Amino acid sequence: MQLRTPPLLGLCLQFLVLYLQRSHQTLADFRVYVENRTRNPDELSRKQIRIYQLYSRTTSKHVQVLGKKVNANGEDGSKHALLMVETDTFGSHVRIKGKETSYYICMNRSGKVLGKINGRSAECVFVEEVLENNYTAFMSAKYRGWYLGFTRMGRPRKGPRTQQNQQEVHFMKRHPKGKGHLHNPFLFTTVTKRTKRAFRVRSGPEWQSSRTAKL
Repeated sequence: MQLRTPPLLGLCLQFLVLYLQRSHQTLADFRVYVENRTRNPDELSRKQIRIYQLYSRTTSKHVQVLGKKVNANGEDGSKHALLMVETDTFGSHVRIKGKETSYYICMNRSGKVLGKINGRSAECVFVEEVLENNYTAFMSAKYRGWYLGFTRMGRPRKGPRTQQNQQEVHFMKRHPKGKGHLHNPFLFTTVTKRTKRAFRVRSGPEWQSSRTAKL
């Protein structure tokens, strides 16, 4: 005796198969889209520039750009330790430039870390990775698997001798003492009289009491 599938159940199964195929195709297309956008510079999106210091886990000091020379012996608040980090692509690709010297931190094909005045080369692009221990690592976008790192003496470590789990490549973003928040404000964010009035109304005693009653 041959069992027949109810028409409604068969229709549901067809929709389920089509949905799974469509979802798989959508995810694959999105993955390709992200890979393409992170591979090439994004000239359409508005560039973001963040200004801060990079605290080195190994030297307990800060990364500083002294022109062509780069080390991790900068004191907190030093003018050469102040960095301008520019977003480069759709993803987390960044270019790191010394604010005082305008030299970019780059890594050449032998893995040597040095400063360059022209940072448009792919050797001056790093992938910003936030690690599980809350530190940040910077992997070369051109030479995958090579990280920006420094020895205990503050000297740059060559890319082929670095790994993500090494303390030498772990950094923490910090602001100089007494300088507070140095990021550029959002140019397109405005506060109008209407938003201020709405905030006062929502913060008033009547709104607070009604919110407490709901809780």
